Amino acid sequence: MILVTGATGNVGACVVRRLVQAGERVRALARDPSVAGFPAGVEICAGDLSAPEGLEQAFKGVDRLFLFTPASGTRSVARVAREAGVRRVVLLSSAATQKADPRINPIAARHAAAEAAVREASLRWTFLRPDSFAANACAWAGSIRREGVVRAAYPDAQRNPIHEDDVAAVAVAALLDAAHEGHAYALTGPAVITQAGQVQAIADAIGKPLRFEALTREQALAARPPGTPVEVAERLLDYALKSVATAPAVTDAVERVTGRPARSFAQWARDHAAAFT
Repeated sequence: MILVTGATGNVGACVVRRLVQAGERVRALARDPSVAGFPAGVEICAGDLSAPEGLEQAFKGVDRLFLFTPASGTRSVARVAREAGVRRVVLLSSAATQKADPRINPIAARHAAAEAAVREASLRWTFLRPDSFAANACAWAGSIRREGVVRAAYPDAQRNPIHEDDVAAVAVAALLDAAHEGHAYALTGPAVITQAGQVQAIADAIGKPLRFEALTREQALAARPPGTPVEVAERLLDYALKSVATAPAVTDAVERVTGRPARSFAQWARDHAAAFT
């Protein structure tokens, strides 16, 4: 049995679908199972990783785990997994663990702590470290639908965005094959693209011209999504500014693990065109 946490998220939902297609027994953990539209045959379990003391039932009979890094409590989750007999964990971590100082970057700190917790629990692990998710562009969907505009800082910031289903493909390969144990994969899309280039790719996908209105750093901080801590927004803006001059690396990890190249941002935009119309 494979337990998928974060099963209603962008990556988790793709992991569930791919595992079902592979003929695996899947249990999906969700805070609110009533909102999930899982494939037939998936066992659905209500649970919250931030409250690991109530997860014993979710882990019953589980031997492999796809773990979406929770905001807190990874050490307790890892302990529950070990005690339940889980033998393999695929952790969705972040490239920030290698690119930022966890002492000052809360994103890096969260994921570095999760990796440490899994190691300390003596679980057999694979770490997935995606850099930039293509799906982050969904934050622009509202203004694109309403006004045909994207407002953000640093239009020339460079990204290496990865399709969430490519991350899921690597995750499933690691869940199904012990050869990936002990590996940490830096995951990116196949090419670098600027934020302005991403907006143009979305425009091409939906057949509608779009504008990019550049914000100052102060304006971008003020316009950050509700609930985003200012220190997180500041680190993201720092990263964007740095990438204007220095392009992020591109890896071939998706192709090495899955046997096919990662999909482009243009393909992601075509796959998700409905979100922007």
